[in-house]
Amino acid sequence: MAEIIKIIVFGILAWFFVLKIVIPLALNFYFKSDSFISMKNNLALNAEKCNALNDHIEDLKLSYSGMESFDYGEGQLVDNSRYNMQRRQWANQANNRRTHQCSASVVKNANNQPFKYLCKYFNIKTNEATLEQLEMVLNNFLAVEQGRVLLINERDTVVTTVIDSIPWAVWRYDKERVKQELGFTPVNLNQLHFPEYTFQYISAGGNSSSSFIFKLNLDQLERFVGYLSEIVKFKKSAAGQRSLMTARLREQIKQRDNYTCKMCYISTSSERNLLLEIDHIIPISKGGMTTEDNLQVLCWRCNRSKGSKVA
Repeated sequence: MAEIIKIIVFGILAWFFVLKIVIPLALNFYFKSDSFISMKNNLALNAEKCNALNDHIEDLKLSYSGMESFDYGEGQLVDNSRYNMQRRQWANQANNRRTHQCSASVVKNANNQPFKYLCKYFNIKTNEATLEQLEMVLNNFLAVEQGRVLLINERDTVVTTVIDSIPWAVWRYDKERVKQELGFTPVNLNQLHFPEYTFQYISAGGNSSSSFIFKLNLDQLERFVGYLSEIVKFKKSAAGQRSLMTARLREQIKQRDNYTCKMCYISTSSERNLLLEIDHIIPISKGGMTTEDNLQVLCWRCNRSKGSKVA
């Protein structure tokens, strides 16, 4: 029995040694080899293009300027009770600008009418400027989701061209590291750019609580834009002309422009994984409106270049 235990322990230690020491050393040796470096150099231009698109996508995630609850100040709550009070929920009380502390009835009403209570308690003005801002965010977030799919497709297509030159064991052991060693920046797939708003109720005694969490994902954001458009009073110049920036309108403009950039004339027929974006010819900041005749298709590179010049 003792011999069997020794064999098992030895086997575990040997496997640990191989897994934690031998394999990492072998991988490091391979990634520094002349053959791999030559392969990496051949893909350098492709990796640079993919990484530039990756950076652009990350920039688009920051387009949400944020809507926040009113600033009521901040302090520290201390329980100095001499009795053994069980105020468990006090510790769960959030104190940030995207959490609104309220009554239980407000939490329930927010659950029933999220858009109405989001505007009421998070200082969202129901005007044309707010609508335009949210349309811009929706437009950018739609580009983020589409761009990530296209980016992954393009990266994987490039990697596939050299996969036969990579040892099977190396590829099988750590595909993501192989892609990084080839020069491709990891694609961030998290959804953290979608803002979350919380209505939270905690009783004075700290023994009961309820909350409603509202996440402005693509579906909710598009519906919110529609909700605001129903109650916003547009300027007379926009009456009967204005369109809403929605996923359907984006696709409609792409079809109209034949999936071709109006600046450099590159199209999805020549670059399959090309990210196309919808651009205002006359920017909103300069009096332009979201109308079909003021919208055009630009590839992400031209749109990024135009944005930096306008800024």
